[in-house]
Amino acid sequence: MTFAKWRAAAPLGLGLVLFVLPAPAGLEPIAWRYFAVFAAVILGLILEPIPAAAIGLAGVTVAGVGRLVESNPGASIGWALSGFQDRTVWLIFGAMVLSIGYGKTGLGRRIALVLVKLLGRRTLGLGYAITLADLILAPGTPSNTGRSAGIIFPVVRGIPALYGSEPGPSARQIGSYILWTAFASTAVTSSMFLTALAPNAAALALVKQATGVEITWTEWLAGVWPIAVPLVALVPLIAYVVYPPGIRSSPEVPAWAAQELRRMGPLGRNEIAMAAVVALSIVLWIVGANRDIALPLLGSQFIDPTGVVLLAILLMLLARVVEWDDVVGNRAAWNVLVWFATLVALADGLNRVGFVGWAARAFAASLVGIPPVAVLAVLVAFFFLVHYMFASLTAHAAAVLPVVLATGLAVPGLPAKPFALLLVYSLGLMGVLSPYATGPAPVYYASGFISRRAFWSLGLLFGLVYLATLLAVGIPYLTARV
Repeated sequence: MTFAKWRAAAPLGLGLVLFVLPAPAGLEPIAWRYFAVFAAVILGLILEPIPAAAIGLAGVTVAGVGRLVESNPGASIGWALSGFQDRTVWLIFGAMVLSIGYGKTGLGRRIALVLVKLLGRRTLGLGYAITLADLILAPGTPSNTGRSAGIIFPVVRGIPALYGSEPGPSARQIGSYILWTAFASTAVTSSMFLTALAPNAAALALVKQATGVEITWTEWLAGVWPIAVPLVALVPLIAYVVYPPGIRSSPEVPAWAAQELRRMGPLGRNEIAMAAVVALSIVLWIVGANRDIALPLLGSQFIDPTGVVLLAILLMLLARVVEWDDVVGNRAAWNVLVWFATLVALADGLNRVGFVGWAARAFAASLVGIPPVAVLAVLVAFFFLVHYMFASLTAHAAAVLPVVLATGLAVPGLPAKPFALLLVYSLGLMGVLSPYATGPAPVYYASGFISRRAFWSLGLLFGLVYLATLLAVGIPYLTARV
């Protein structure tokens, strides 16, 4: 059997084997059969015998037509299409459309040239510049998709071409390193601030409901800084070592970038219009979508992050920065829309059929007799790694956090507040695990600079580094503070 045929046969074989095996004790047969479909889809995404969007579509089609989630045929298909109603899905799509304007107007190239002029002498310096940009935006941008995919990605995407690095054989010259660093950094900054990721606040509400513990913005930062600061400082360097760029230094490139900027001349009309749209988007993402800021100013949270990006697209069209044909012709954006929408539905189905709750309870039962601090570490690791089953951090928090919290709090001697903090701090960090783990992930994956194999292996490696740091630094530091 050729490698291509093996890649296609392996997911089908796994799904069929699991499908015919009897359901484990305590789990409904229909839930086990659904898990068989889900497992086949995940293996398919890893091996990718056909495009990822087609794999996701196949999964929801089999589950929807087979009525594995809803017994009513109409409701079953309604569930299969439910991912297309998810706001994060459209936020990702909108962020990719927004990037058209950066490229078409030349604004993205101009910003990239400025960065290269200032920091392009060494590739590692560019890595730190990108990380610093994300860190500066993070405290006031509750959507990491808006921040990373909408603001950082279009600029970063323009840098590799300045060095002759494009998707394909030349990707590893510099593009792969730059884009992975940008993605891996946003996972850390998303955990560093309460307001850097939308699910953070929702997770704290669940913590308060379960434990009565209320955590403020400053308490969050005071608890996380010993964990996050070393990671922010090390991410560009770790990526530089384990995923090294071919171009490490280019003393002549900054001078060339300065010359190119002179050739571009002053900002044109379309560049100014695009810059105005981006500036308005940033303001709305910070002020409009951040309830802590919007409440005293406007009395409510008056615009959702997805609404911001849709408004930005409308303004781009009205200003003729982009044309509708540009939107329709963006195959990558539509491909990611289908892929992520189907994964959101599939992950939601795993929770609906009761598989996630069953797995958490079964795992908790195996922890009887283990010392409290060890239970804490194991439960946090379980909460972190089970995210491979989710395409949404919010859904993960809503489905798994209450179960894991209840399990840990039932253990005598387990420190409640450090346990809760470690769980909520892990939410942003786990976004690095897979090409669908968080909103920005599909955008970076679809860029073509990071191969399928590299994305999965780097996601696992960085995920383990983040988890190890969270536990090794967080447990002693947080338990000592309480």
